[in-house]
Amino acid sequence: MVAATGHADTSVGHGELIKAVDRALTTHGRALLTGPAGAGKTEVVRAVAAAAEKRRETVLCLAPEAADQWIPEASAAAFLASVPCDALEQLSGPQRTAIALLRREADAPRAGRDHIALRLAVVEILRTLAARQPVLLVLDNAQWLDAESTDLLRFALRLTPPRVRVLVAECVQGGVPVGEPLCGPGVLAIRVPPLGADEVAELLLQHGLPARLAGRIHQASGGNPRLALALGHSLAEAAEARDSSAHHADTLPVSGQAREVARRLLAAAPAPARRTLLLAALATRPTISLLRRAGRPDAETELAEAERAALVRVGEDGTVEFTAGALPTALAADAGWPERAAGHAALAAAVDDPVQAVRHRALAVDTPDQWLATEITEAAAACRRRGQRALAAELGLLAAERTPSWLAGEELARLVTAAEDAGWAGRADLARRATRAVLARDASPADRVRARLAVIDAAGQALGALDETFAHAMDEAAGDPSLQAAVQLRIAWKHNLSDGDPVRSRDAAARAGALAALGGDQVAEAMALTVRARMGRILGDPGAEAILAEALALPAPEVPLGMRNAPQYLAVRHALFDDGLDDARRQLMVLLPAVQRTGSAEDVFEVLRSLTEVELRSGRCEAASAHARRALDLTIDAGLSPGPAWYVAAMAEAMGGSFARAEGYARRGIQASQEEHDQVFLSRSLHALGLVELATGEAAKAVATLRRVAELEAAQQVVDPSILRWHGELAEALIAADAPDEAARLLASVRTVAVGLGRTGVVAALDRARGLCLSAQGDADAAVHLLETTAQRFDALRLPLERGRTLLALARVERRRRRRAPARAALRAAAEVFDRAGATPWTELAGEPAPGEITGAQLPGAATLTDAETRLALLVSQGASNQEAAAKLFLSVKTVEARLTRIYQKLDVRSRAQLVTALRTR
Repeated sequence: MVAATGHADTSVGHGELIKAVDRALTTHGRALLTGPAGAGKTEVVRAVAAAAEKRRETVLCLAPEAADQWIPEASAAAFLASVPCDALEQLSGPQRTAIALLRREADAPRAGRDHIALRLAVVEILRTLAARQPVLLVLDNAQWLDAESTDLLRFALRLTPPRVRVLVAECVQGGVPVGEPLCGPGVLAIRVPPLGADEVAELLLQHGLPARLAGRIHQASGGNPRLALALGHSLAEAAEARDSSAHHADTLPVSGQAREVARRLLAAAPAPARRTLLLAALATRPTISLLRRAGRPDAETELAEAERAALVRVGEDGTVEFTAGALPTALAADAGWPERAAGHAALAAAVDDPVQAVRHRALAVDTPDQWLATEITEAAAACRRRGQRALAAELGLLAAERTPSWLAGEELARLVTAAEDAGWAGRADLARRATRAVLARDASPADRVRARLAVIDAAGQALGALDETFAHAMDEAAGDPSLQAAVQLRIAWKHNLSDGDPVRSRDAAARAGALAALGGDQVAEAMALTVRARMGRILGDPGAEAILAEALALPAPEVPLGMRNAPQYLAVRHALFDDGLDDARRQLMVLLPAVQRTGSAEDVFEVLRSLTEVELRSGRCEAASAHARRALDLTIDAGLSPGPAWYVAAMAEAMGGSFARAEGYARRGIQASQEEHDQVFLSRSLHALGLVELATGEAAKAVATLRRVAELEAAQQVVDPSILRWHGELAEALIAADAPDEAARLLASVRTVAVGLGRTGVVAALDRARGLCLSAQGDADAAVHLLETTAQRFDALRLPLERGRTLLALARVERRRRRRAPARAALRAAAEVFDRAGATPWTELAGEPAPGEITGAQLPGAATLTDAETRLALLVSQGASNQEAAAKLFLSVKTVEARLTRIYQKLDVRSRAQLVTALRTR
């Protein structure tokens, strides 16, 4: 048996594809795998070949290289060189001679060879091998087969027996496809799909690259694994070169390996199509009609060729979208200046948007022009009015570049404004570029501070790495109370987000407020009061609402520091915390169009995030999922910090989608928040993960995860339990892990705080956990009464998902005390609640026993096992030692031994063998 070339690698995201290829080979005997360069075809081929080898099939592999296509019979010689020698011994003399000549003299003249004998020899070899055992012939990179080898293999494969299966992997790059001629007409063609954003994140993590870049790299790579990795490495190298970590909003450098991969992808389109693609790359919103007007009369035909090569998607309305964001960047970078300038000049005359016309005219020249710079500045102002802050920042930088040197004051003003636009849009790359230009000039301290603040504003959640920027800004703001207030406000945000210290945040906000009042800046004063109110709520300060009311009383024009920092938005968050969901939703629907007009991506995200949370708690999972998808798309498009968006997606999936997808989003949110030192959303993503682990029966894991939340919240001095409601989940996990006494202590301490602060919804969630605790402690009647009462309270509070979860808990308690009819009734009621809410995973959960639960009714003559005892019993019955079970369940060996003793007593068994028998007879 001949081994497959390379090692088997299932590759990220290709598990189902590998199974599909295997099924196709089993059913049809032939399969054609297609896809662009770097899509992962080779990894799939290797995995299929490795699986065949495990089945003891003969695997013959041929993988020609690009240079082989120009050498006649090169691939045929390589193929025959891989054939086992004993398969050659049965050939006739002329056939052996033909093969020997080809193997020894592949580059010799072909005229004297017996080509008929050679063809028959290949057929005979395949028949001989197939007579012994099944054969899998793998042809990777079939597009590089030379013509003579293609003819030889096509002839042979027509005559092979069914026991010879053929897998051809091909990337068509402007040449003639050979896969179908080799495999025969009607062959099943399977295209390698692009990776999803989740799979790109997993790929990056496996290669030690920052997960927070996954969204933008997915967008730039179009899900092509090779291009995604190349972009990730290029970005990491660029970050290392400037001695800082890669930022989520950085421009992705399409250079080095990334550019080579992009070039290979673009090579699949003919040269005329690539010229049309260049124009599309230079345009902001390319369409077929625009490209025709810009001098490409055959644009439709050429774009169809590019679409067949998977380079673009053309909509029914003629819009053109590149499949990978790196492709237009590579096209523009590889074109020379004259070609780009000509393209921009053509587009300037063809576009119908005056702003875009000015942009293209500016990019078509590279010399200063006073009047052009003025036009660009006016276009940037128009973008600002439209809410297109990122484009306004780009135009502002262009205007500064086109400003003559003798207008240094105008140039500086344009740079500062561009920096502020970039900060508003969350474009860290543009903010840094504009700020570097400001700092390189003879700028006033005020201008320098404004530029530095833009860099801080563009950083999103990643404020932990900007200590030097804060220090310079404070130094340069000295003597100006308004500027000092602006800097102190950002310091207050940093203390909360990155340092997890609400006390220092509150104190910095108090200083900011005093400075703002001294400088007569009432908007900044309102912002400072808002931070104080937010931190007061976290710290359990009863005076927080009065501080918020004071902030709301101040004038609130269009807020220059973002709606997310305004008292109006904090009032919405407080309504959400207090379960005033209808009021919160009404206010958010007013805020949404307002923030969309301002052009602040972070503000729009914040409103969408709150809408998601409101809809989830209101039991409208479909609407919540729609908001979460918009929030995630916006995060990727605008280059925002991904941790918050992944948390929002995790919660939407945990309630209305899939527990598996929710776990994936939560883990990526944890990774991204750790990378950005974002303590706030690290806690939230951990809470989402813990909720999923609890729901899916992984009690020990849920305890470990939620304890991390508890530690983070304690470190952040969070007192108010209504902000992140993890306490009930941790208590439920502790109960399921057979620690009801610890759960009872936690519930008692938190309940005292919640009652004191008047957090009615929190108290109800704690009572649900307390009902389970009472059941675990043997007081089933009290547990049932409390859970029934709690379900009614959640109904009155109009929190349907919480009511459904309480009914699930009630069903579990009833089932444990062998009251089947009440248990079934509670389950049916829970299923109805979840079904109305669109809470798909919970509906499924209500239709089956709790994960891993074994009850007395299921085990003849046995008392009920707790969830924790059930998990241990199952592990031990599957052969786990006490030490292994302890490690898996996060317990000590002594605890495992004690728990096993109780299990043996309950099930009336004396050994592991008897335990296995008892479990099998349930």
